[in-house]
Amino acid sequence: MRIGILGTGAMAAALGGRWARAGHAITVAGRSWDKAQALAARLGGGTRATTVREAVAEVDAVLLAVAWDGVSDMLRSAEAHTGTLAGTTLIDPTNAVDHGVGQLTTPPGGSAAQRIAELAPEAHVVKAFHLFPAEQWSDSAALPVTVAICGDHPEALRVTEILVRDAGAQAAVIGGLDRARQLEEAAGFVIGLAFKGFDPRAAVPHVPAGATVAAT
Repeated sequence: MRIGILGTGAMAAALGGRWARAGHAITVAGRSWDKAQALAARLGGGTRATTVREAVAEVDAVLLAVAWDGVSDMLRSAEAHTGTLAGTTLIDPTNAVDHGVGQLTTPPGGSAAQRIAELAPEAHVVKAFHLFPAEQWSDSAALPVTVAICGDHPEALRVTEILVRDAGAQAAVIGGLDRARQLEEAAGFVIGLAFKGFDPRAAVPHVPAGATVAAT
């Protein structure tokens, strides 16, 4: 696939590296041209540094790998408001949370993913990759994980499932983009526990696959 990565930080480098090794054609762009060039050289495999606008042109998927407070500016640079991402799979791994406590900073009833969909009209937004740190994808020895994803467009979900698999994980589609708030709350829960010094894995009961959990 042709993948545009917006951002030059740890998540961009980690997932970009996995996808480049899987044979995908990667372009990277960010606020700093020098950082984009350095990341492209680091990823190898023919990865190119481009402008933000060029990175989203004629690609199969775009990874929005920026901090939440940089989302609006990055999408503005991509001219997303004019429809440049219409029909394109736009993967959202962002966490709009107060990292000290894990509380969501988005208004009640909505989600960061839905806000991104508003900023990029007709883009096919998929929430994915937000629950694991970049180290999960940069460490080749990391244990396989399941990436919960949601979105409204079947083809975008299919594309994202492929990219999850090529990152070394399995994808679990949990529904439409209206489930994004739930996924983002889960990330806030994990972040909040971690900042308090607790292992989030110890706070979630192990339920075997296929088991029925009774409501109480």
